Amino acid sequence: MKKKERKLPWESPKLEEEDPQARKLVKEIMQSPTYTMAEKDMEFLSSYEARGVRLELDYMKAELKMKEYGIEHTIVVFGSARMAERETALKKLALIEKEVEAHPNDRKRLRALYVAERMVGKSIYYEDARRFGQLVGESGKGADDCRVTLMTGGGPGIMEAANRGAYDVGAKSIGLNIKLPHEQYPNPYITPDLCFLFHYFAVRKLHFLNRARALVVYPGGFGTFDELFETLTLIQTRKTEMIPVVLIGKSYWERAVNFEFLKDEGVIDPDDIDIIHYADNAQEAWDYILSWYKDRNNPLY
Repeated sequence: MKKKERKLPWESPKLEEEDPQARKLVKEIMQSPTYTMAEKDMEFLSSYEARGVRLELDYMKAELKMKEYGIEHTIVVFGSARMAERETALKKLALIEKEVEAHPNDRKRLRALYVAERMVGKSIYYEDARRFGQLVGESGKGADDCRVTLMTGGGPGIMEAANRGAYDVGAKSIGLNIKLPHEQYPNPYITPDLCFLFHYFAVRKLHFLNRARALVVYPGGFGTFDELFETLTLIQTRKTEMIPVVLIGKSYWERAVNFEFLKDEGVIDPDDIDIIHYADNAQEAWDYILSWYKDRNNPLY
């Protein structure tokens, strides 16, 4: 079809000879935020009323990309962002030891020394989480087999270690970062196309469990506890299917949470404790996950 050469009526502003003010008035109208298309109007998209749209977009962006990569299931790893690899932990300890030598009676520095010493001990968990990432990464049929993919919160510490393990063996892995008031960076070992930044914790939590076939939890703090107990609650209330929940480091977890006390007090059922399995290391955790599915005639792969 031949393209029309004559302009349509709305393709030209009103003539000045008809109204000298017309062009000025049209310019004011076109500069108004209401004339901006909704998808490009950041003030509108940031409004309270558009929160539902933002929630949907927050969810959809990651969902579409994971589908594109063929990710059917995930193995989710949680743990402290504060745990470093051994060499880094030792360097930090050495610095604090020098400060304590110069200020031997400073209670704040003595407390920091105590924590630094314990973090050196906990560096074993960094190495173990890295090994776990390798095990998950090696379990597929190659770098492009993303049917079961490692997923973390995308930050440093245990999360970095797990993503690093997958990176070590050439496997892809996912990181779900969250927008926070202070500056932050994703760890460097996440597959770039699978590193997402969420605004809403709720949407991030949804993606953590949407494809999860297992949850592996290393020692951690508030964030780790938050994700662990939310998962336990969803399984307990049958809002999600039963999956293996493995806690690495029994000595830590038995001191951090006394599940037997909760059972004895009657605030949880004895069967609720069966949701949890303790493991001492990555290999033990991975073997348990594989056997858990094999025993149910539902192999992980």
